[in-house]
Amino acid sequence: MHDFDDFGIFDDECTMEDDEHHNSIDEPDDCSTDHYHEASQIKEEDMDEEDVPEDDEMSDADLHAAATSSIEHLVLSLLTQVSLLPASFKPCKVPKMELQLTDRRKSTADGSMGTRQLRFPEKAKPLSQLLRVLDLTHEALVCDIPTTKRDIYYRDVPLFQKQGVVDRLIDDLAATFELERSDLNVRASSKGLVCGGGLVMHLKSGEAIYANETEGALIPVGEDISSFEVGDNIAWVLVVEKEAVFQTLCRLNLAGHPSLPGPGIIITGKGYPDVATRNLVKTLSDNLPTHIPVMALVDGDAYGLDILSVYKHGSASLRHENAKLAAGRLEWIGVWASELVDLDIDRHMLIPINKYDEKKAHAMLRRDSSTMPPQWRNELQHMLDTRRKAEIEILSTIKVARAQNSECTAETGGEECAKGKGALQLLNYLLGKITRRLANADADLDCFA
Repeated sequence: MHDFDDFGIFDDECTMEDDEHHNSIDEPDDCSTDHYHEASQIKEEDMDEEDVPEDDEMSDADLHAAATSSIEHLVLSLLTQVSLLPASFKPCKVPKMELQLTDRRKSTADGSMGTRQLRFPEKAKPLSQLLRVLDLTHEALVCDIPTTKRDIYYRDVPLFQKQGVVDRLIDDLAATFELERSDLNVRASSKGLVCGGGLVMHLKSGEAIYANETEGALIPVGEDISSFEVGDNIAWVLVVEKEAVFQTLCRLNLAGHPSLPGPGIIITGKGYPDVATRNLVKTLSDNLPTHIPVMALVDGDAYGLDILSVYKHGSASLRHENAKLAAGRLEWIGVWASELVDLDIDRHMLIPINKYDEKKAHAMLRRDSSTMPPQWRNELQHMLDTRRKAEIEILSTIKVARAQNSECTAETGGEECAKGKGALQLLNYLLGKITRRLANADADLDCFA
């Protein structure tokens, strides 16, 4: 068995140092509105090299303690600035405070993450939202009760209004403190599924989750996993964009199909993947022998390729964690719009693109070549030229129509018969793709890597 301990990608890359907060309070001149009470900037305190703990010396308790300290220093700094505000001031000279956070959505010329400012009282609500997030994450750390971004949002829906507000604040705070999200005791929510008899996930609680070939098992969050085992006979890994397709493939026993050279593992993140699913794909990509391909089946459109890109290159929203989440050797084996003619699928049966598809495609075409390989670019351009997009379901739907006109009559089961025929077409498509990829393990095989 391949035994990967502690999900190696969860080892922390950075060293935690004590934070030093400096208050800078300027007394306003009588006619000036340019003075800001700047919030303290989180800076690294000078430390002797031997005082800095090594990465592998930082336990969960140490990281939680560092996060607690960072939150308390930041809040105390803000409260100190508030206490130093003058008791009264002229309306034209309202004192201001400015807090600078790392913004993981922005990047500077040197590739580092940019910053954003929260100002008070110019915009009081963002600061209120920040303080509420700090309060709830501090509670999770002190009480040692993990929380999720979703839980935090529902603790104060009227204040946050949108889940994205909480998501951004949590990620920006983690980046500002030079910590991971999990170090704030904020866990990822699980939604991904895995099937395949060769995978065992060992939890820190002592339990074990055994994936099987015909049913999906929920992928645990990384913080709960101590290690996992992969059978020596595992020959391939397939990441599937959609849950419905995943369930169909599990039901048809693709993971253990006798016509394949060996058993495999099938994974889905149900669309855009959660962190737990990306962790699993990343770990398999990094630790399985290179002759075992890690492949992806996504829609041949802009959104399918964007989901593929999140798995392979990482996401902008979690750029500070991409080194631990991006599965670099993931290969795209389908669906390609350019191959549908060879599959005898009529172009007019494809779904027309809409303005959102077009906007997304143009945005992706502007990406750097390091994250937009030529073949991806060609497929997007093909979609824009034909004004049609190729979804996975087209492999089943087209064949369903044919089956209904031939073998699938009322006597043979009608609609259910046709659905079964369509599912078998999808299965045959993948059996061919996987078999050819395994037969040419060292060749490109036109896989869009």
